[in-house]
Parts: sequence; C-alpha cells; structure tokens
Amino acid sequence: MTGRDGSFVDMEALLNEIEGHLLVDAARTEARTAAAELTAGLDWLTERQREEVARRFTERYLALNRASWQRTARRGEELRAQYETRYRQLRQRLLGCVLLGCALVFGTVLVALSAG
Repeated sequence: MTGRDGSFVDMEALLNEIEGHLLVDAARTEARTAAAELTAGLDWLTERQREEVARRFTERYLALNRASWQRTARRGEELRAQYETRYRQLRQRLLGCVLLGCALVFGTVLVALSAG
C-alpha cells in the first residue's frame, strides 16, 4: 500500500502504532475511572483536593502501566533471543544429522557397488 506521497506504508507497523494508541487510551480511561472511584469516597476533601488526588493517582497508575509494558517488552525480546538461539542450534544439529545420513547412504551404496 502507498501513502499520499507515493511512498510505501508498512501496514504492520501502522497497525502496531494504532494498537499502541488504543492501549494507551484504554489505560488512561482505566486510570481516570479508578481515580474517580477512589476520590468519590473522600468526602472530607475539597473539590480541588479531590482533583489533585485524582490527578496524582492517574499519573502513578499510568507510570506503573508503562513500567509493566516495558518489562513485558524486554522479557519478550529476551525470550525471542533465546528462541532464535535454540532454533539455530537445532537447525545446525539437524543439518549435521542429514549430512551424516547422506554420507552413510553414499558409503553404503559405494560398498554395495564395489562388492557387486
């Protein structure tokens, strides 16, 4: 797919970016809802104090979410690196077994031809 300027658009990257925006928006909504629920029971606070508590709660909630997402992303990268390393090892082992098998078959054929 091409953009308006004729350049190619990476649809996967675009979809990932849209998904990211939607996740952040959902987290903000969750944070505001949780902050409203928390401050609703604090009748002894003034309206301005409640707004300040809600603002700080929302900021902290989003910071915790961001840290959690970053830890999850780092762990995903670690797992991917481990998987890729293991996959390369298995592929090399399989290639070695196939080459050994071919050598054995070839050797058996040569012995059979020379004996026969």
